[in-house]
Amino acid sequence: MSIDRDTFKNTSEDELADLSVPDQVLGFLAANEDRAFKAREIASQIGVDEGAVSTALSRLKSRDLVEHKATYWAVTDDEERLDGYSGYERATALFNERFGEEDKEAWREHAPEESHPSVEDEK
Repeated sequence: MSIDRDTFKNTSEDELADLSVPDQVLGFLAANEDRAFKAREIASQIGVDEGAVSTALSRLKSRDLVEHKATYWAVTDDEERLDGYSGYERATALFNERFGEEDKEAWREHAPEESHPSVEDEK
């Protein structure tokens, strides 16, 4: 996975080596918990070989940390299960450190007034 120059300069070697491919995959899916992705999309987004991502997804599925339907993958909505996985904690901490914690109120301020059409279809 490629990283920007500032991260390279400002992150310790231990921190850079800390995230395994499953941790990166789970971190990406958790950061995008409202979406499901194909393995190749995840691989493209995190800069890891698609084969490694597919293997990681299978392992995460066996631990009930991700859900799989057809060709799509999503993080589990079982928060207790996620909290019990130490890799998730490390990935979340590293992403928060790099990009800052998300501010849900800031998201709400910029949310559209109307629901997305796909939400209406589910009702």
